[in-house]
Amino acid sequence: MKQISVIGPGRWGTFLGWYVANYCDVETVLIYGFEQAPDFQRLKNERKNDYLTLSDNIIMSSDIEKALNNDFIIISISCQNLRNLAKQLNNYNIAGKTFLLAMKGLEEPSAEILADVFLSEINQKVHVGTLGGPGHVEDYMRKVPSAAVIDSYEPETQDRIIKFMQSDLIRFYYGNDIIGNQVGAALKNVIGLAAGILDGLNWYGLKGALMARAPVEVGRLIKFKGGNPMSVYGLAHLGDYEATLFSRNSHNRMFGEMFAKGERYGKLAEGVDTLRAVKAIADRENIDMPICQALYKVLFEEAEIKPTIKTLFERSLKKEF
Repeated sequence: MKQISVIGPGRWGTFLGWYVANYCDVETVLIYGFEQAPDFQRLKNERKNDYLTLSDNIIMSSDIEKALNNDFIIISISCQNLRNLAKQLNNYNIAGKTFLLAMKGLEEPSAEILADVFLSEINQKVHVGTLGGPGHVEDYMRKVPSAAVIDSYEPETQDRIIKFMQSDLIRFYYGNDIIGNQVGAALKNVIGLAAGILDGLNWYGLKGALMARAPVEVGRLIKFKGGNPMSVYGLAHLGDYEATLFSRNSHNRMFGEMFAKGERYGKLAEGVDTLRAVKAIADRENIDMPICQALYKVLFEEAEIKPTIKTLFERSLKKEF
């Protein structure tokens, strides 16, 4: 893959473009975005954002057809815009191309995993992989190594992506449960909201209990959707907790903290829309998800924060396992 494209010039998409341009065997990386978008404009004019400076082998383009000329395309946009993008891509010849979905979330209100959303709309034969696991741009730019997991419905696609993207900065593991890894990656953002609320309340001691109980709850949803509930203990979910539940670089954790303090957080927190999707499917299918239910009451039903969160730890007596 001598040339690749990235759709989405946000924090994560731009980093992935920079990473491939500097750590993988590639000549040129094209980052696509809307011409009028502030993120795109700054990268185009200043060749940098708040996190990194673009290397010389990265080009910016607002021409989607040009971006789709390459055979390997990373998508890093808001999860809720993926279906519309997939519909748009059908206007071009993308047959045989490989797409890596680098977002973490569930579609709202369908609660579908992103790989299924994408494939359900594409009317050509393409290859799709998904990226999950921990990692913040700020840490990577300090050359702090981490690990991630690549999954796909096609083992050959998974293998090709991993061998292309492997480096001494990011070690990529082979996932074997695309459903569990996609649900786990999405729900870690929701648990990040809860962790931020605990931080905002200065209830730090309860984060340990949150970390212990949340995977059990998320595992129920994974099992319902046909995945392996044990996948929740891998890189995509539990492995991403430190980066999501504790780091000040986590948008979801910061959203929760500022919400608990009565302040507004202006950046994208994917866990908010994912929480809506989780609430809908948990109610419809009678899935026991008390953390998500309490979080929904606080964020969307104006329930008082302290008593609502406190009820999670005052439930009827039961065995841990």
